Amino acid sequence: MADDRTQPAQEQQPPGSTEAMRPQPRDSMADYVGSGLLEGRKALITGGDSGIGRAVAIAFAKEGADVAISYLDEHEDAEHTAEKVREVDRKCVLLPGDLASGPHCRDVVDQTTSHLGGLDVLVNNVATQNPLDSPDELTEQQWLHTFDVNIHSYFRVTAAALPHLREGSAIINTASVNGLRGNKSLIDYSATKGAVIAWTYAMAQALVERGVRVNCVAPGPVWTPLIPATFDAGHVEQFGSQVPMGRPAHPDELAPTYVFLAANRLSSYYTGEVIAALGGETLPG
Repeated sequence: MADDRTQPAQEQQPPGSTEAMRPQPRDSMADYVGSGLLEGRKALITGGDSGIGRAVAIAFAKEGADVAISYLDEHEDAEHTAEKVREVDRKCVLLPGDLASGPHCRDVVDQTTSHLGGLDVLVNNVATQNPLDSPDELTEQQWLHTFDVNIHSYFRVTAAALPHLREGSAIINTASVNGLRGNKSLIDYSATKGAVIAWTYAMAQALVERGVRVNCVAPGPVWTPLIPATFDAGHVEQFGSQVPMGRPAHPDELAPTYVFLAANRLSSYYTGEVIAALGGETLPG
């Protein structure tokens, strides 16, 4: 792309497709060289078909992990991610379905452990959003659906995963800067991301004696299919321009943080942390 700080006005139908995005996000960790940090580990990544989840899946694979990725119905994106994982001789299990459903949350864990032979690293990353112009437009149906996907799935998948996690395992949750400060057009989304952060703090304390670390990544703007699939064209064109770096992050820029938090060799003393990647923006407190 000619200018890394801009993207043209564009829109997509939810849940969005990577292939239709202009410019294409950098999400395949093409220049990333692993060093065996996750050798022999088994990972489940929700929302792993595209965006941050795709980059994390590929980075984990390059570090030696086998991965399972759950996603809604973006089969083309998911197959591309699986192809990249398999190119480095790691297993990739594709698990389509709606994580707003409690039974499916349990099923993805069952399928992961069955196909991969265990589970060591859980990345709760799936999310949905629907911007509104006014709080009066926020329906109970939308509120409940956003909570089902963005926080209830995190609880349900983690609850199903806990019997499989052992000392040295890691849970990494994806929140958002909107969970730290709120966003008037993303009220329900902000509420769920704030819940993810508080839940991370609580779970880190609850699991520390088991030797299971729980951390969180709370990014600012990131160029993923969720953006053109949920914002109008004018908002997309300006997306990310408000941060000091003047642009959104690409998924490749965030995935190494997840590797850091997953790898005991790097982050064995980190639990209950929230890492906010905000492109130069600072938060009070």
